[in-house]
Amino acid sequence: MNVYESMWPVAYSIYTATEPDTQTGANILYLVILGLSIVVFKLGFAKKLPLLQTIVIYLFLMFGCTVLTFLGAFLPVAEGLIVAALILIIYKIRLHRAKKAEQQDAAT
Repeated sequence: MNVYESMWPVAYSIYTATEPDTQTGANILYLVILGLSIVVFKLGFAKKLPLLQTIVIYLFLMFGCTVLTFLGAFLPVAEGLIVAALILIIYKIRLHRAKKAEQQDAAT
């Protein structure tokens, strides 16, 4: 049985692109999951915090993404983060448009 056959599409494409070297594939998957996690965090949960607290939060986020990378090889972690990022992007766009329309209505 080929291990790659049980992977989800994002992990499968990353690992097959770097097939002889699985460590490189794992590192790339980690960076993808970390990047998507940062986007989801910034769009959905981030608040203005002091610099030291922000650094601590991102360090914990990096540690959590290490755990998610182990799970992300055979579970749809990256795919779930992509869906979450898309939903939050759509929400932010609609929120921005609603606030803009509200300001225009208040001005007239």
